[in-house]
Amino acid sequence: MKASLRWMQWYAKDSAALQAPIDEMANKIGAQLGAIEGIENLGEKYQGIIIAKIVSLVDHPDADRLHVVMIDDGGVAQQVERDADRHIQVVCGAQNLYVGMLVPWLPPGAVVPESIGKEPFVLEARELRGVKSNGMLASARELALGSDHSGIVEIDADAKPGDDFAKIYELDDYIIDIENKMFTHRPDLFGQLGVAREISGIYRQAFKSPEWYQLRPQFPQPTAEKLPCEVRNELPELVPRFTALVMGNITVKPSPLWMQTHLLRVGVRPISNIVDLTNYYMLLTGQPLHAYDYDKVKALSGETPTLIVRYPHQGEKIVLLNGKTIEPRPEAIMIATDKQAIGIGGVMGGAETEVDDNTKNIILECATFDMYSVRRTSMTHGLFTDAVTRFNKGQSPLQNLAVLAKVAEDVSRFADGKAAGTVYDDNEIGDRQWVHPPVPVTTSFVNERLGLTLNADKMKQLLEAVEFDVTVNGEVLTVTAPFWRTDIEQREDVVEEIGRLYGFDHLPLVLPLRVIAPTRKDSLLELKRTIRAQLAKSGANEVLTYSFVHGNLLDKVGQDKSHAFQISNAISPDLQYYRLSLTPSLLEKVHANIKAGYDKFVFFEMGRVHYKGEVDAAEPEVPNEDDHLSLVIAAADKTARTQAGAPYYAAKKYLLRLLPDADAYLAPLKGFDFKDDEWGRQLCMPYDPNRSAVIVWNDLTWGIVGEFKSSVVKALKLPVHTAGFEVGLEMLRHAPHKTYRPLPRFPKVDQDICFKVSAEMPYRTLHDFVAQKIAALQPEQSMVSLSPVDIYQRSDDQMHKQITLRVSIANYERTLTDEEVAKLLDEVAAAAKGTLHAERV
Repeated sequence: MKASLRWMQWYAKDSAALQAPIDEMANKIGAQLGAIEGIENLGEKYQGIIIAKIVSLVDHPDADRLHVVMIDDGGVAQQVERDADRHIQVVCGAQNLYVGMLVPWLPPGAVVPESIGKEPFVLEARELRGVKSNGMLASARELALGSDHSGIVEIDADAKPGDDFAKIYELDDYIIDIENKMFTHRPDLFGQLGVAREISGIYRQAFKSPEWYQLRPQFPQPTAEKLPCEVRNELPELVPRFTALVMGNITVKPSPLWMQTHLLRVGVRPISNIVDLTNYYMLLTGQPLHAYDYDKVKALSGETPTLIVRYPHQGEKIVLLNGKTIEPRPEAIMIATDKQAIGIGGVMGGAETEVDDNTKNIILECATFDMYSVRRTSMTHGLFTDAVTRFNKGQSPLQNLAVLAKVAEDVSRFADGKAAGTVYDDNEIGDRQWVHPPVPVTTSFVNERLGLTLNADKMKQLLEAVEFDVTVNGEVLTVTAPFWRTDIEQREDVVEEIGRLYGFDHLPLVLPLRVIAPTRKDSLLELKRTIRAQLAKSGANEVLTYSFVHGNLLDKVGQDKSHAFQISNAISPDLQYYRLSLTPSLLEKVHANIKAGYDKFVFFEMGRVHYKGEVDAAEPEVPNEDDHLSLVIAAADKTARTQAGAPYYAAKKYLLRLLPDADAYLAPLKGFDFKDDEWGRQLCMPYDPNRSAVIVWNDLTWGIVGEFKSSVVKALKLPVHTAGFEVGLEMLRHAPHKTYRPLPRFPKVDQDICFKVSAEMPYRTLHDFVAQKIAALQPEQSMVSLSPVDIYQRSDDQMHKQITLRVSIANYERTLTDEEVAKLLDEVAAAAKGTLHAERV
């Protein structure tokens, strides 16, 4: 953001703050407003340029296109040759000169402004075709005030011979370049008026906006022939306010030189009085405007000239002011007639309705466009304009009428225009609808956060300096932001504003009090650290993938995209949805790693998943999100034959190392009743129902372990030996975990027990029954483990199978005998026979 000191002084004539030395001001701005990227001393470029008056003009005796000009400089220049009347001779080839004309004269010794920054061109007195020329009369290009080199600049200000050109046009200026990122939340600071107000505020001096900058301004009454125009806003959610005014009898010509210099010093090229006025007030207030040629709009409309705010039509294209032809994105905001598009709202106007030298009537538009829509359109089409820079910060719609009224007034002043209709305003809003309501805050709340002891009157003074409305009732301040501020929403915003205006460098430097007691560790972070350590010791590698996935990946694993949140402004076409689970992201990496030469590997990820569904009543606008752990084990097909057992058991082995000593159990996925748990159903979609198990804890689905469907294997090019699991970290976090227990010093006793059971009985049923009975019957102070030995089915008995379990038991106080253990197993076998009809073999 380039701020012109002289421009700001123009609107803050009573503020001593803007008269401060530039170095001091720069330090204040850097400390309390925004980082300064650079300061340009514009006055150095225009040193020594004098306003002179042409007193005689004759043709050069030896050149057809040159003139010998005598000028009156008021006797200001020193050490220059003069005639008897103290006039100075200059040779010039411009064709627009006349006697009595005031011109900028560069005397000998002056540097041509255009050459500064390159190789400086220092003028001298020299002969041109035998006639001496003392310096030169300058064109706009030589003054670095434009590209026109066809004639000498004519002074149009109230000046006399001998006046300093830089002072008359306020070019003895400093341009302060402030970093844009500092103003992201402050759209009002993208105008000279806003920066001037803030500089006054940080100097604790009251600033008063110009009288025309008010909430409900007066518009000129129509005095020209009425020009009909129909305006419709079909996108009120994206264009909360759209105002327009038709003006007739326009004379398009160059704008005054003072206005051109104001635009040029901040990097905007002058074009014509109409376009320059819209740019001038955009740079002054931060509110972009646009002017349409009324007659061109009429030619592109039906019976009545029409402006419509709408979305683009299918296949619609538009030629923009920069000559580029584009097909707007489907969600772009278009300004159109009833026949075709004529501009992209908030970004750039169309070439077909451009104001040119033949324009006689115009439509002035001053609107507020959705900043997110403008930003997306700008990024999609690579269109970056001064309007985009301001619109994507979110201007207050309450300033639209003030700016439109002032531009209309100046169109009358500088272009002879007259109102040809009444103002169109599609949103007759109340005074406070577009800014936040008054914010009450106590002095103690402010002082506690800033470490200050300011009283209510001091806080009121600081805020009123930048035109806040503040009422004080004891220690309570009720703060109402001015209509151009959209960022004051809560008490903390007021604290920040007071702190910034008072000066953060004035805050006391006191270290905060801290207790020496150790900080309580975060249980989730500690759990993740433990999981990382355990899985790393087991040979697994941690990976990190995007939280967003392509919709095709969800389709490949069978998950329903309707349950996932779609990203409206995705950073990449491949990242369209929040993922419903971690497993698809890991499976997508398997084939790439195998192609890279890794034949066998295990990797895992801990991250968040998001899904639609029942939301937290305390935070109804916040999506559901959970922390998950997912692990995938894979071996290339060429090495799969060397792997022992099915991949399901390999994945389950990793899972069992992490499961807590709680009531969590594995239930077959096939036939599992998810009831209303749609998230659990989506989590399990990639897994093969016949070769997977659901992790159940407290009657809730907490995860899944198993192998993957053949469709998933095919779609993602997975090897046959691939399995994995995914589990919610909340279960691992809150459930009780196993604690260390030393081994008994007495020897253990191992005995096997074999049961003949129905072929349909799950292994888990028998295992859990035996484990529970042993736990109930085992001697006190004992450590028991139960593990499978084998599961066998005879070829001549398809109705039964035999399951052999190994019991290992040791006591902490004495050595157990084989007889004691055998008696224990006899009681277990009797209970199993009575309950499960399991016959001991």
